[in-house]
Amino acid sequence: MDVVKDIDLNKVKTFRDLMCQLIDSGGFMGRYVGLAYRIWKEMLEKRGETTIFMSFPADIIATGLRGVIREIVKRRWVDVIITTCGTLDHDLARTYKDYYVGEFRMDDVRLKDSEVHRLGNVLIPFENYGGIIQEKMRAFLNNLKERGVKELSTYELCYELGRFIDSDSSILTWAARNDIKIVIPGIYDGAVGYQIWVFQQFNRDFKLDLFKDEKLLSDYVYDAKYTGGIIIGGGISKHHLIWWNQFREGLDYALQITTALEYDGSLSGARLSEAVTWNKVGKYANHVSIWGDVTTILPFVVRALMDAGY
Repeated sequence: MDVVKDIDLNKVKTFRDLMCQLIDSGGFMGRYVGLAYRIWKEMLEKRGETTIFMSFPADIIATGLRGVIREIVKRRWVDVIITTCGTLDHDLARTYKDYYVGEFRMDDVRLKDSEVHRLGNVLIPFENYGGIIQEKMRAFLNNLKERGVKELSTYELCYELGRFIDSDSSILTWAARNDIKIVIPGIYDGAVGYQIWVFQQFNRDFKLDLFKDEKLLSDYVYDAKYTGGIIIGGGISKHHLIWWNQFREGLDYALQITTALEYDGSLSGARLSEAVTWNKVGKYANHVSIWGDVTTILPFVVRALMDAGY
């Protein structure tokens, strides 16, 4: 058995130093945060042989964590992102408009009367969400029409939208620049998806080819020597990531950060060890599950990897 070692903050000069000490601390979730750093580091050390998938829900893009995800994309630490339509909504909206700091307990009726959405403790004026998304998506989709584009997969749609936005602040733009594929299995479940639906009502020859997305994921999975998964939250994004990896006997590396519990049988709270029974995580995979708020945890892990030179 390994001895529990006290964390010596006097020896912490970088976030990397802190992560390395957390691994030996034996301290509840702190230890697993350190292990997540080590697993992600292993993936990056084998970058030429390892295909790295990342999944997350859209809500975190409404927060300052958008900047952390953008840094991951800028540094090419992942190959494929699987997320929800709201990621497109928030990344697009925040490129042009501001969101504001609020509180979880506010007068929601008063906010509604003031034309302000509340997303947790983030406040979003109506015009800074629906209005700007409608304006920009109409211009984007008409641009595709003028160019004769009639059919796209969601990863091609995200690529084109990133090029259209062309902003250093945008995750979509950096993904397009670095050829990182973004797949949206539930593309119609959001404001961007709704605008695509409205556009299609007047342009019946415009189609989204979701089968092409699945072919892309299939190719990435079957062509990979090793695969890794960085899984934030759960839902359709998490399941789509681990689903495809079952066809190669599971992920070789995986880390999960979630606030959901496993006792209701939900996928969002399920331990990665449960996924071993479904062949979605390999029997001998290096994996860890962390229960905690990703907006607190992820910045420390990413900064530690930056300190390590990745």
